[in-house]
Amino acid sequence: MFHSENFDLPDAAEYIEIEKDIYLNKIEKGAKIVLNNIFFDYNKATLRSESFSELARVVKIMNENPTIQIEISGHTDTRGSSEYNQKLSEDRSKSVVDYLIKQGVATARLKYKGYGELTPINTDAMIEAEPLETKKEELHQQNRRTEFKILQ
Repeated sequence: MFHSENFDLPDAAEYIEIEKDIYLNKIEKGAKIVLNNIFFDYNKATLRSESFSELARVVKIMNENPTIQIEISGHTDTRGSSEYNQKLSEDRSKSVVDYLIKQGVATARLKYKGYGELTPINTDAMIEAEPLETKKEELHQQNRRTEFKILQ
């Protein structure tokens, strides 16, 4: 599978080389990755245009592997009510699936599911223990994610 990551570079950054080992998951049932470059506006389920290059990679992997079926999973942080977060996560994962269908991926190969705040990467206790507010927000952001999972 492909790798999804983003880097924040300051506008005034000088040239620097970065070496990084990237371990890729095999395309097999149960494999999943976080799609780190899927973006939504606050409180909305509309995909932002910055998401399209990441989604192009999803379309490519689907086209290159015509028998796989996937689930697009939406997740939120714990801010807001459980009911609201559940609905938002479902709407966001559905937006991604709708986009993939518009790009020619067969509906039968796609499922979407919202998990709301049920499966966080970082617990509230972990976040609250962090002394820096900027780091707390980063930990919340990691919980607000879209995942790609191979079902078959």
